[in-house]
Amino acid sequence: MRYVAFIHKDPDSAYGVVFPDIPGCFSAGDTLDEASRNAVEALAAHVRWLEADGDPVPPPRTLDEIMADPDLAEDREGAVVAAIPLVRDLGSTTRINVSLDLGLLEAIDSEARQRGQTRSAFIASAVRKELTD
Repeated sequence: MRYVAFIHKDPDSAYGVVFPDIPGCFSAGDTLDEASRNAVEALAAHVRWLEADGDPVPPPRTLDEIMADPDLAEDREGAVVAAIPLVRDLGSTTRINVSLDLGLLEAIDSEARQRGQTRSAFIASAVRKELTD
């Protein structure tokens, strides 16, 4: 699930990130890349807070819906538009069955060993990186 974000930069400031579908959720970064990475963390944290308070998590609208919303015309002006993934850490793991090419599995295991990680930890970190980059 991805949420649309608007990224703005004023002179002599960092890049600011806001989410039209998640009021009150914002982030920043010195570069566009940093702002996007920080936005992933901010979105996940804000959703955790909403859920902890018993508040509903607004569903994400499509990019077409966001771009057509006349109430967002001013917010869209000059913005870089990004799709930020909602990556939740739910605090529990689940066993899954995944089929991979044997050569890929060997490469995963070799890299995981070099990093001192389990296969599962390595795959999880690789997927998280892929989702957020």
